[in-house]
Amino acid sequence: MPPAPSRPPQAPAPSAAERRQASELLFKGVTCALIGMVILLAPYYARSLSVRDLMGQIHVVGWFALVLGLAFIGRWGWQRWRSGAR
Repeated sequence: MPPAPSRPPQAPAPSAAERRQASELLFKGVTCALIGMVILLAPYYARSLSVRDLMGQIHVVGWFALVLGLAFIGRWGWQRWRSGAR
């Protein structure tokens, strides 16, 4: 009977295409989250009344962008955690 391995097998190193895809996922997540935060915070910092009214009416879009961005960031973190956090 062969001896038991002393350490668990490691996953192969991610290729350049996989690293690029992961970095693009993180970039999309951060960008969407920032857009969502800007849209949600704009009514509180806008000086113009028309801009304040406009931004106040599109709060659903801001929440959607924020949640989508956080989902992208979560997916990136999940993939990184599953691959061994290299």
